[in-house]
Amino acid sequence: MIHIVFNEADVEVLSKAIELDESLQGTLIQIKDDYAVGPVSNVYIGEGIAARKAWWSEVLAGGDLDGKADDGSVNDYDTVATLVGTLRRDPEEKVWIWAAQNKHDVSGYYWLLYYMKEFQGRVFILYLNNLPFINEKGNIFYPEWLHVIPPKEFIKAKKLSRPITLSEFEIDPDEWIKLGNENKMVRILEGGKKLVQHNEDFYDADLKKYITKDWQKGSKVIAHFLSKNKHTTGDAYLLWRLKKLIEKGEYDVQGEVKNMKDFEIKTKAAVADIVSE
Repeated sequence: MIHIVFNEADVEVLSKAIELDESLQGTLIQIKDDYAVGPVSNVYIGEGIAARKAWWSEVLAGGDLDGKADDGSVNDYDTVATLVGTLRRDPEEKVWIWAAQNKHDVSGYYWLLYYMKEFQGRVFILYLNNLPFINEKGNIFYPEWLHVIPPKEFIKAKKLSRPITLSEFEIDPDEWIKLGNENKMVRILEGGKKLVQHNEDFYDADLKKYITKDWQKGSKVIAHFLSKNKHTTGDAYLLWRLKKLIEKGEYDVQGEVKNMKDFEIKTKAAVADIVSE
């Protein structure tokens, strides 16, 4: 059995669940890229792959993850090539794809499905959407992310495993290609597996709400956004968008606009006075 997840935090919690249940024993693989942002047009051929890598290089440049797009630490194409090879060599091997109801997992699922079609009948989905679980305090909750589910609850979740249907293998990859052709950069989950797309500045208006008249480190602005905003995304993407806002000259900045803790930002004095009146 091969388990696939889409977040680093999911690896740890699912590993603990596997330790609790021998029937879950198997290899654990993480798809590392965040396919909820960035270009996904022609993402299975050289041109599209190169365009996405170049985009990530721009987003991460001069930030806390500068160079990560080019250091080989995130290479889902190599990961999936190894996976496909394993499945072809062992016709008894099965894949379990674990996903929660969030845009990151669903986008990763869509990206991965293209490579799994030849193994129809051996690929299973555990999509934990709108399902109640019990947290560590004994209360019922509806998780948006796998890693917030206690390991023992995963043992119950395995009952939800079902084969991905032939219809899904036909329809879902087409939906992903359609999204790619729209050539937009931000994907939001509306419900179920329905993704809608927006332009790359989708988060900017909300990000501005957390820039105040007082000096704050870029990291604090981003932390407030992540803890309070309805729609969120990775902090590397938010740092990039914060830098884009700064480039427009709308805010006062001190320090080197590089890593998120290297600089402070606030509204311009004139703007702050108008807002306070």
